[in-house]
Amino acid sequence: MEVSTGANLRSKHIPFEYETVKVPFTQPAKKRTYTPDFILLKNGIIIETKGRFTAKDREKHLWIQKQHPDLDIRFVFTNPNGKLYKGSPTSYAQWCKKHGFQYAKGVIPDEWIREGPREDRMKAVSELPRTKKGQQ
Repeated sequence: MEVSTGANLRSKHIPFEYETVKVPFTQPAKKRTYTPDFILLKNGIIIETKGRFTAKDREKHLWIQKQHPDLDIRFVFTNPNGKLYKGSPTSYAQWCKKHGFQYAKGVIPDEWIREGPREDRMKAVSELPRTKKGQQ
């Protein structure tokens, strides 16, 4: 399309420039929310259960980790050895280790359930806006 448009302009002897400037702009930030799957009320640990762990999920959790460092988000994967994408050398487990997230396979480990509360974690969870869903 660009080639034919340029040819058309030239055939009509219309002066033009092609891709000679750059227009700076800032993509506006989008405020988003994340609803964790489970929060262990006794200790404030947030549990996110995942079958697939998409690129969007991973990006989101890195943003959350950076913006809310006192939240303790942990993953329970169907298969922690699943690859990030077809042909990837990196598994979900390796990604978690690299980025400082704890993870487990299949079920929440008893150690996580027995783990005591930490003041920073409990405070961070208590300050989050609530959804309409309640405690179970």
